[in-house]
Amino acid sequence: MAIRQIRTIGDEILRKQCKPVKEMTPRTAELIEDMFETMYEANGVGLAAPQVGILRQLVVIDVDDGNQYVLINPEILETEGSQTGSEGCLSVPGKSGTVTRPMHVKVKALNENLEPYELEGDGLLARAICHEIAHLRGELYVDIVEGELMDVGADEEEITEEA
Repeated sequence: MAIRQIRTIGDEILRKQCKPVKEMTPRTAELIEDMFETMYEANGVGLAAPQVGILRQLVVIDVDDGNQYVLINPEILETEGSQTGSEGCLSVPGKSGTVTRPMHVKVKALNENLEPYELEGDGLLARAICHEIAHLRGELYVDIVEGELMDVGADEEEITEEA
């Protein structure tokens, strides 16, 4: 496993559409491991493949609920409600902003064995799923932020959701 470089805002790869994952190769399995390691090292809760320079529909999430989620070729099936809160991004370091996302989301995806499954999430998990899937379309949270981006201070950094 290796920690990969996280691409930051301004890098054109973050604005590109990702292609589906068609097969599980040793390189893809290694990418998944590297993405988790990179995300944990950066104190994030989610990471999408384009954030480490790979244009594939692959997301990893860990919102500290005891699960590690791998979403390959994810597709949002339904959303309910809304939540507005502070959001950050490992590709937009040192900043946060107010974003409204669904309170509940249901997605279908493939797991690390390319087996189809559905995942439902509320609160932070729903926010992370929507945030990371947006990366696969070349979208960043700064595109939908309400108001101005704020600098993340030392004490704020601990409570900001870095997705």
